[in-house]
Amino acid sequence: MAGKEEDVPSGVRLVVADVDGTLVTPDKVLTPRARAAVRTIIEAGIAFTITSGRPPLGMKALIADLQLQDPITAFNGGLVVRPDLSVIHQHLVSSKAAHAVIDILTKHTLDVWVYGAKDWYVRSRHAPHVDREEWTVKFPPTVVSSYDGLLDRVVKIVGVSDDHDVMARCVAEVQGQFGQHVSAALSQPYYLDVTHPKANKGEVVSALSALLAIPTARIATIGDMPNDVLMFQRSGVSIAMGNASLDVQHAATFVTTSNTEDGFARAMERFVLRPQTA
Repeated sequence: MAGKEEDVPSGVRLVVADVDGTLVTPDKVLTPRARAAVRTIIEAGIAFTITSGRPPLGMKALIADLQLQDPITAFNGGLVVRPDLSVIHQHLVSSKAAHAVIDILTKHTLDVWVYGAKDWYVRSRHAPHVDREEWTVKFPPTVVSSYDGLLDRVVKIVGVSDDHDVMARCVAEVQGQFGQHVSAALSQPYYLDVTHPKANKGEVVSALSALLAIPTARIATIGDMPNDVLMFQRSGVSIAMGNASLDVQHAATFVTTSNTEDGFARAMERFVLRPQTA
């Protein structure tokens, strides 16, 4: 793992962990070592929470498994919820921006998904990654022929494609045309998440800091994707997974091993728990 031991700061009071690619394995499994690390963090009096592009229902099992007590941020911060999934606050994409973004994604031949607070809409039940997403979030999509009439309560729009060049062009175009009106970033190489401008992981850190009265300098963040870099920039300690791209790794204070090598647990043990007892 990158980073010098003597550089690790002490006094972390909150850990904010990304879920997919970070907390869980590629098969979406929470390992015993990861579970034990979270338990030890909480027992040490350090707050722990998760943040994800997933909807709240897609994190329900993890919340119960880890017995989380602090606010959870779904849809990259589009929804801030309590552990019982009741809403603390939400940020909705404007209807005008939603229509325009969907036009861009469709022009580039991406499949488009639309999420409300509790609903997930798709145009084709058998489009790429729909089955995997259903398995991940633990509820099925609603198939619609059109998104007309559904864009007044949108929390997240997802563009889906396995063509990385097309995804890169879409990110640039959405950011270039609507950067002041939406947040657009890859949450997976094949998912482009579009949310309200305040629904991004940088704002997640600021929101949790305010809700829990914990200075951002005392917050540790860990993630693997470009959308996690925004939370790295606002936290006192930032940790990139070994499976992250080099750009994401270079944006973090430290780098751990991959999510196939218990990188999350190793990072908690070295960069969060050890300084507390040093």
